[in-house]
Amino acid sequence: MNCSVITFPGSNCDHDAMFAAEFAGWKVKNIWHEEKLLPVGTDLVILPGGFSYGDYLRCGAIARFAPIMNDVVKFASQGGYVMGICNGFQILTESKLLPGVLLRNNTLMFRCKNIMLKVDNNTTAFTNKYEANEIITLPIAHGDGCYYADEDTINELEAEGRVVFRYTDKNGNSTGDSNPNGSINNIAGIINDKGNVLGMMPHPERYVDKILGLDDGIRLFLGIME
Repeated sequence: MNCSVITFPGSNCDHDAMFAAEFAGWKVKNIWHEEKLLPVGTDLVILPGGFSYGDYLRCGAIARFAPIMNDVVKFASQGGYVMGICNGFQILTESKLLPGVLLRNNTLMFRCKNIMLKVDNNTTAFTNKYEANEIITLPIAHGDGCYYADEDTINELEAEGRVVFRYTDKNGNSTGDSNPNGSINNIAGIINDKGNVLGMMPHPERYVDKILGLDDGIRLFLGIME
């Protein structure tokens, strides 16, 4: 299975994503943002975390217009699998591949810590290796991670089971204290209506091997392979 990891100016998690995918068994190619076409045979595209184009204007707003993104959008529209992590999630919303927007954290501070997530939907192509309502631990590192959308969009996401990950405490309760950025309904990750595009703020690629402390992220990369 072939994975393409896109590098934008300012990306700083691209090599982490490449390592994670390779560790899970993917054949990985690193694609520069100025390329116009994805490699033939690409099965998964990863938009990694970082600060693409310095986060000027707003996070992901310039990366959305990178030459490679035209083909990423086409790839997704044809059913190809796309995973956007942190800044990658922001790029997906700017590209209209996912609804909503990522706003400044409600604390107005950069948050870098381990957080707990509940797997709200384990029936997606990305999450099929997790148990329903399983509590996992992943790191976050963002200043603009507050997920926001209008009421109708939020209701649609909830009704259709498209909220995949949600910030919770150790008991699986979505509380204000367990919400690191003020996201509506403690939303940490969502999928599109076709189920082939995932955006999430936490970093699964940083926890794929227990030598790093935890490996709760590896199952995302294994699940999508199946």
